[in-house]
Amino acid sequence: MTWAIGLLELGTGAMAAIIFGLLGMFIVMRSVQSVPQGREYTVERFGRYIRTLSPGLHFIVPIIDRIGARLNMMERLLEVPSQEVITRDNAMVRVDGVVFFQVLDAARAAYEVSQLELAILNLTTTNVRTVMGSMEMDELLSQRDKINAQLLHVVDDATQPWGIKVTRIEIKDITPPRDLVDAMARQMKAEREKRAAILEAEGLRQAAILRAEGEKQAAVLEAEGRKEAAFRDAEARERLAEAEARATHMVSQAIDKGNISAINYFIATKYVDALQSIASAPNQKLVLMPLEAASVIGAIGGIAELAKDAMGKQKNN
Repeated sequence: MTWAIGLLELGTGAMAAIIFGLLGMFIVMRSVQSVPQGREYTVERFGRYIRTLSPGLHFIVPIIDRIGARLNMMERLLEVPSQEVITRDNAMVRVDGVVFFQVLDAARAAYEVSQLELAILNLTTTNVRTVMGSMEMDELLSQRDKINAQLLHVVDDATQPWGIKVTRIEIKDITPPRDLVDAMARQMKAEREKRAAILEAEGLRQAAILRAEGEKQAAVLEAEGRKEAAFRDAEARERLAEAEARATHMVSQAIDKGNISAINYFIATKYVDALQSIASAPNQKLVLMPLEAASVIGAIGGIAELAKDAMGKQKNN
């Protein structure tokens, strides 16, 4: 009996030790908190926020303190679902996009807003309709960077009280209705044809200008050539007239000195020139005229005598 009572006392002590040991292990496990990289935990004491645990090993007061919210501090992506937007010129378009955001203050993100991602999504969706609804269709298709910048500014300002930083908002697709796409394609085709017609007309205009400039230059050069030729012809006629005048003067001097051969030379040259003119006339086929051979021979003899006299004078000189 005594043995049984001792065994019971021993069993009760061992059980108490085991219970206390398990309780100690539980308290230690609850007091030690390991926070992974890229996350932060909030600590609550009796349901009230007291501090934030950064990545690493931390100790809290067990039972009294507990972990409130476990927040991801890395930049995250949020898909904005497709929605229909009516533009300022009453065109219906379907748009979707993405939002990149990051939690900067874990306490404010945990306790200032409920359902953080849903709140950001609804805020972005509403502002997409507001911003894009204030623009016309052409602006939506050509100024996507401007839309992204306006959305980022509005959404980032609205989420600052939540401890959130919206880093980027990107509109992925803007899909207008099919009939509007066809109308835009026709408009683009007409615009391209217009530009092609303008370029073709401009090319023809330039070609006409260049052609006129070429003709002008050719006419100027031709006029210059005619001017130069006329000048040279006049100069040649002037020199011929001077030579003829000198020859006539020399013949006149020879006649004054009583040289009959000079008279024969003068008459013979005029006679030969007249015969040459008659023979070269295009409307004369046959010419019959009296010709005194003695006169011509005499003229030739006069020419010979003049030549001899001229040569003799040159030798004497």
